[in-house]
Amino acid sequence: MRVLIVGGYGTFGGRLVDLLLDRAALELIVAGRDVSKAHAFCASRSGAARLRTVAINRAAPDAVLREVAPDVVVDASGPFQVYGEQPYALIEACIAQGCHYLDLADGADFVGGVSRLDAAAKARGVYVLSGVSSFPVLSAAVVRHLAKQMERVDEIEAGVAPSPHAGVGLNVVKAIASYAGKPVKLLLDGQLTTRAGFFDSRRMLVNVPGTTPLKPIRFALAEVPDLQVLPMLRPEVRSVWMGAGPTPALLHRVLWALAGLVKLRVLPSLLPFAGVMNVAINTLRWGEHRGGMIVRVKGAQHGVAVSRSWHLLAEGHAGPNIPSVAVAAIIARQLEGIVPQHGARSAHEALELEQFLPWFAHLGIRTGTRRDGEGATVYKTVMGDALHRLAASLQDFHLRETAFDMKGEAEVQGAANVFGWIVRKIIGFPATRARVPLTVNISVREGKEIWRRNFGGKVFFSRQWRGRGRYEGLLVEGFGPLSFGMAVEERAGELHLVPRRWDMFGLPMPASLMPRIVASEHGREGRFNFDVMIALPFVGLVTHYRGWLEPAT
Repeated sequence: MRVLIVGGYGTFGGRLVDLLLDRAALELIVAGRDVSKAHAFCASRSGAARLRTVAINRAAPDAVLREVAPDVVVDASGPFQVYGEQPYALIEACIAQGCHYLDLADGADFVGGVSRLDAAAKARGVYVLSGVSSFPVLSAAVVRHLAKQMERVDEIEAGVAPSPHAGVGLNVVKAIASYAGKPVKLLLDGQLTTRAGFFDSRRMLVNVPGTTPLKPIRFALAEVPDLQVLPMLRPEVRSVWMGAGPTPALLHRVLWALAGLVKLRVLPSLLPFAGVMNVAINTLRWGEHRGGMIVRVKGAQHGVAVSRSWHLLAEGHAGPNIPSVAVAAIIARQLEGIVPQHGARSAHEALELEQFLPWFAHLGIRTGTRRDGEGATVYKTVMGDALHRLAASLQDFHLRETAFDMKGEAEVQGAANVFGWIVRKIIGFPATRARVPLTVNISVREGKEIWRRNFGGKVFFSRQWRGRGRYEGLLVEGFGPLSFGMAVEERAGELHLVPRRWDMFGLPMPASLMPRIVASEHGREGRFNFDVMIALPFVGLVTHYRGWLEPAT
């Protein structure tokens, strides 16, 4: 199968090539205005698929299409918001040539208008699918997944937060600049209205169950096809909102302020500044190399209000592949004989969520669903469905809703020096003991778990609760005036606590001074086993205790 990829050496086209390189049945033709860049790109790749290059002008592609005779053309270039007076010239040429067409368009009007070519595509026996990307193909698939058992959907909101180290192409920046501060049409509270693009904002948390969540992110309104096509999925929906959350936060604040100047008509548009914006976005890179996506659906099930959310977490360089996965999946399915129905339309119904999951697994991308507001215990609320992947003894421990006692044994290693000894004494950690009887009592008070640990007569307390605000998505444990926000991770049935931030007397403290905490639980030998180590910067070990527990009665 011969696939011509316009912009095949660019940000998303290049990643599409990488995703398909292992398919020996494919001939991938990397196309663009600069054939030397296409040659350089192909020279740096190798795989089972055959690679070729060709120069193409999207405004006059007929001669190239006749020469190459591709089975499928993919437009991965853009920006689709500023394609000019003949935005569908490439699509019309593909229909005339009799080749199928896919694109990664993110412009709401472009994707919404492609249906005008439906009759021509059907008459020629080809399919034309527009918007084959995270928005709206993946987002629409997730909405269908979340709303399966809902009799009514009231609100849909979603956001994408790329890693600050992911790298963004100039055409992506041009797309954002074209609508930043300009009126964007959307459905809110049952009324069609407008809000300023990349200015209207919402705060959301990407939090895959059983993983370390992203920090809470401010998402800005994005002009994406979902704003028009998602109401078609559920006509009763009253609000649809889609956003992008660029990081670091300083960069987002600057873009938000510039969009505000356009909104106030101080600036006519940010499009002339796209080049400067592109340099800034690809230069200001700090923070964790992690990105994610969230989709939330609110509605009713069996007459009861429900809210469900789907989360995606991509570590490192996996995230930038996500916009290209939908095209890769459709092409792979076509190799298997599964060809989309002929005609021209938005691609929001082209794939189901299950068809994305093998690609995500291959890329190491983790996903999960949460039922917002559900969770009778602190750990159930924080971990969601991941709690049920823990060993049985850990599940039994963390799902108990009333006070209970545990008993067992522990081995304790004390402080490494006098400074650590002083800290140990202040908090109340036990002294070094090779083998000490241990009892733990856990009670619940005002939504907090109170842990009373008794190491052979040496007692110390801590409090655990669900984090909010800057601790949202985390488990918070308090020792006197100190509070630590920790991610609760599930790893092969074990529970691991990962410190993320801390405060003293309610005041945020520097991460560089945060104590080092390594804490885990496992279920070997059918028991609740624990291992906790606490050390301080410049001081060293304060305490290290490990052992086992079982129900006292």
